[in-house]
Amino acid sequence: MAMNAQLDAQRRGGEPRRVTILGSTGSVGQSTVDLLLRNRDGYEVEALTANRNPERLAEQARTLRARFAVVADPACYRKLQEALAGTGTEAACGAAALVEAAERPADWVMAGIVGAAGLKSTLAAIRRGSIVAFANKEVLVCAGSLVMQEVVHHGATLLPVDSEHNAIWQCFDFARIDAVEKIILTASGGPFRERSLDEMRDVTPEQAVAHPNWRMGAKISVDSATMMNKGLELIEAHHLFRLPCDRIDIVVHPQSIVHSAVAYRDGSVLAQLGSPDMRTPIAYALAWPDRIETPTKRLDLAAVGRLTFEPPDEHRFPALRVAREALLHGGGFPTVLNAANETAVHAFLDRRIGFLDIVATVERTLEAVPQGELESLDDVYNFDTTAREVAARMSGLRSSRHRLDRNSND
Repeated sequence: MAMNAQLDAQRRGGEPRRVTILGSTGSVGQSTVDLLLRNRDGYEVEALTANRNPERLAEQARTLRARFAVVADPACYRKLQEALAGTGTEAACGAAALVEAAERPADWVMAGIVGAAGLKSTLAAIRRGSIVAFANKEVLVCAGSLVMQEVVHHGATLLPVDSEHNAIWQCFDFARIDAVEKIILTASGGPFRERSLDEMRDVTPEQAVAHPNWRMGAKISVDSATMMNKGLELIEAHHLFRLPCDRIDIVVHPQSIVHSAVAYRDGSVLAQLGSPDMRTPIAYALAWPDRIETPTKRLDLAAVGRLTFEPPDEHRFPALRVAREALLHGGGFPTVLNAANETAVHAFLDRRIGFLDIVATVERTLEAVPQGELESLDDVYNFDTTAREVAARMSGLRSSRHRLDRNSND
């Protein structure tokens, strides 16, 4: 993660950093926009993208004077065009336009599109050799080894934005990885941390998305409730920090104050602490290698009073075991895990399956899909498509709405 010469020259010259936000209307995207609005002199906006929210996208583009705005759903294109008429912001729509947004000349790209749908645009930004702030764990889950090969080949820089991985990044000694004993991912435990399996059988989507500490989108909130998010983060951490599964621990920390930690072989443990607000890790990535001021609530340890930790209960939250097994198996297993989970979560949000059926569907899909190695992106697309079709049948869905599209530009 060394700073490249272009960035160093930009800092010395005091030039604004040109940024693109992929997924600017989502929770991470909106937090990024908030920080940009508070630091107008330091940044210029090249492109913004959204899935189906042309009104908010247009408002952001006008406020930030973005050069390019893309809505993924073509049905929303006319509204975007009308809202941006006369502003000087170019409007576009569709999958190819999302990739174009990622390919435009930006120094820093926020990859904030949720799920495997963000794979193509994230790869496009990586292939430009950009600094990519990485908020999309699913991309590394479904194609981690291939994505990391592209990072090395094109000289890109990945800066993790997930609070856990960002915390590890701030504490991790990349120059002496052999001194690292293990990394410790913290988990809030979600809204059902203290509920029994019987109590979780009848929980509703509204209950599942009501996270006690963080404001997140529906899919990520459900992942937190099942603790699949921590399983996905385990796989992400394996690729980002190049550590084997047995050197990545997970501990439940309900207060969400210690965001994660790194344990060293001399017995030292370095942790990053802060109030639970995504603007802190986003700001660290946005200003890296410097820091900028944020409006987040300052941590008052005396007021917090008590920090508690406990091991995760893999009997009540089997997603952790399923994800760890998928990582150990390797090949297409993590790709299938991610695709089946996305499909099952959307089935739950549509009230087609119960809460406990989410992980059960993932596990049955892993058993049903023939496995093999990931040698190319075509392999990723094949595993992804098959897994979604299998999980959809198990969930009573006609088809998955979030299948990867292999036909758009890679």
